[in-house]
Amino acid sequence: MTRILAALALVVTFFSAPVAYAVDVQEVTSPGGIKAWLIEDSSLPVTAIEFTFREHGAALDPKGKEGLADLTSSLIDEGAGDLDSQAFQGALHDKSMRLSFYAGQDGFGGSFYSLNRYRDEGLDMLHLALTKPRFDAEPVDRIRNQVLVGLKQRQTDPNFIAHKTLMAQLFPDHRYGRSTDGTPESVSAITVDDMRDFTRRAFTRKSLIVGVVGAVTADELGPMLDRVFGDLPEGKPVVDTAKTDPVLSGGLTVVDMDVPQSAINFAQAGPDRSDPDFYAATVLNYILGGGGFSSRLTDEIREKRGLVYSVYSSLYPRDEASLWFGGAATRNAKAKETVTVLRDQWREVAEKGVTAEEVKNAKTYLTGSYPLSFTNTSHIASILVGIQREDLGIDYINRRNNLIEAVTPGDVNRVAKKFLTPDKLSIVVVGRPDGLSTDGPS
Repeated sequence: MTRILAALALVVTFFSAPVAYAVDVQEVTSPGGIKAWLIEDSSLPVTAIEFTFREHGAALDPKGKEGLADLTSSLIDEGAGDLDSQAFQGALHDKSMRLSFYAGQDGFGGSFYSLNRYRDEGLDMLHLALTKPRFDAEPVDRIRNQVLVGLKQRQTDPNFIAHKTLMAQLFPDHRYGRSTDGTPESVSAITVDDMRDFTRRAFTRKSLIVGVVGAVTADELGPMLDRVFGDLPEGKPVVDTAKTDPVLSGGLTVVDMDVPQSAINFAQAGPDRSDPDFYAATVLNYILGGGGFSSRLTDEIREKRGLVYSVYSSLYPRDEASLWFGGAATRNAKAKETVTVLRDQWREVAEKGVTAEEVKNAKTYLTGSYPLSFTNTSHIASILVGIQREDLGIDYINRRNNLIEAVTPGDVNRVAKKFLTPDKLSIVVVGRPDGLSTDGPS
């Protein structure tokens, strides 16, 4: 990993000159035809594998069974094959292996990490989890109860309610508008047969994307891939999903909750990840609200006026729709002014743009901080999965900073006019904000 970080640092340092050392990403195809991207790193005797199954995320949960993918992800490693939950988890713990699964909105993924001395045993356990999960009564009841407790707690979380309400408004007739966590009723309705059916539909070789980092060679990786994933069904080819437009009224919704602080969520349409302007939008978002104390929103709303505890914006591209999303938290008495200044700043940047100095500073941060996102082998492997998923190219890590550096102030201001739509910025406030109602500021 040290060698990888050093190479990435050189990519950043010498983005305007020929790169002396670049990250070598190899595409490996197993004897059985399973593909993976690999970064060899012999500095530590470990192997990290990250993978995802496209098109089988939590947003595809059947109606009335919302939370199915999420509940399944928590139970896949609670016993498999001949090993019950205690034996399976005990074997992982005894060998200091990490195995986990997660349900994203547009995919279902997993993570494996092991010392190489225990790797073979760990790969067999991963294979069992994917092909022979047990779903025994005890862990199902235990994990389901934990999920239900979490859902109950979220019902008193203003930010959770704000996000849920906003998504339901933006996507009233689309799966993105449904709760991926589920409800107490839907989670209670999920059966073991539902989870077994989910794994049969989701875990297919056609939808599989794999990233591997560690002390493993390409020759070693091929048989490993077949060992873990070779018994999965072929499945149907992944198809491009149809895009949908969020319903953007530009209105304000207030959800009453007896709390001293108001949670604010806001969104408008954003650029797709494949949009050539995505990199200019990334720079713009850093300036607008993604740069912490360096951003316009923080400066105007928190630093100059002391209105909020926090405020941010972010790009939120999904398979079927993309948003420019953000949030803030403030005292009820300051919520009205916060919303007013937020809209004013959104409009000012859209109409007047940003300065060349702001663009320069944003690019310096975005290029300089990129290597810091490569924090460990597992995270690097997950980045490889993400790059494949978005079809960015096997050389993306080495090209990424050049793409950011190529952005000009003119690009950023053009994108601001193109994408920022203050009249369609939809806002949800949860709390008891003074002077605000669903009809707008009073």
